[in-house]
Amino acid sequence: MEYFAGLDVSMEETHICVVDRDGAIVFETQAISSAAAIAEALGAAPTCRRVVFETGRMAPMLFHGLAELKVPVICIESRQAYQALKTLTTHKTDRNDARGLAQLARTGFYKAVHVKSLPAHAVRALIVARKKLVGQRVTLENQIRGLAMVFGVRLPRGLSPAFVDQVVQMSASIPGLSGAMRGLVAARAAVLEAVSAIDADVKRLVRVSDACQRLMTIPGVGQLTALAFAAAVDDPSRFRRSRDLGAYLGLVPRRYQSGEIDYVGSISKVGDKRVRTLLYEAANVMLTRYKGELKLKDWALAIARRSTMRKARIALARRLAIIMHAMLRHGTEFRPA
Repeated sequence: MEYFAGLDVSMEETHICVVDRDGAIVFETQAISSAAAIAEALGAAPTCRRVVFETGRMAPMLFHGLAELKVPVICIESRQAYQALKTLTTHKTDRNDARGLAQLARTGFYKAVHVKSLPAHAVRALIVARKKLVGQRVTLENQIRGLAMVFGVRLPRGLSPAFVDQVVQMSASIPGLSGAMRGLVAARAAVLEAVSAIDADVKRLVRVSDACQRLMTIPGVGQLTALAFAAAVDDPSRFRRSRDLGAYLGLVPRRYQSGEIDYVGSISKVGDKRVRTLLYEAANVMLTRYKGELKLKDWALAIARRSTMRKARIALARRLAIIMHAMLRHGTEFRPA
């Protein structure tokens, strides 16, 4: 007899349900949301062929922890599971969700997703933290600039050396404004120091990564883009075709078809937003700053002449994703042609 399990994971507890091949419930329990506790709870049930749970914040830790403990765990797409679970029960409870997930595991009606390795998640955390800090720096500079504008002072660019000097000079004779500006400038300096520390980590990671070094041979692809793309792909072999990267990163047009209606819209924008943005920026650099001869650039400029520069950047970003995946998969460098 085959058995299947569903795990409804929350921060504190995980509801576990095991069903047999016919869908009858044979085991139910709760466990602390840790890989060891869940594996121990499943040890009291019949050996399961599949154990499924949904994507979420705790998915990487639980997936890799359970896999190390030899549990046949599968992480499934939460949006698809949500739509399926809505049709199974009237009331949404953790217990019912675990039962529904067990039924999905039994029937195979789920979409399995790749759970990135923990080092890849660590790199992604580094990139997300940098983006957040840069946003905080811009917010502080805009706040300083707005306060200065009230007193008729126009400040230079935030990263110019004269920025802080002019802020201090213009606020020195105004007691209340001086204290506010000193606090904002100190906060900005702390944020800049944190960004510099993250940039040093990025340089160190790129320096020891052969994959990133190969990706950076593409004009317009810098350290941050190479590192973010390598972390997003994680395992190049999980994509059967390089062209699948366009859809994975949301760089292909969204399509809706029903009967006589067949609508092709703008790009879907699913997947990793930060990687998509970095690829778009790399495409823009190649089109506007790279002065060498490159057929890839000429191809994108031809699209711009037929349509718009924005569509050319998107098309080039999609092509860059395909090329970069092929480079990661085959261990090759960029060959301008």
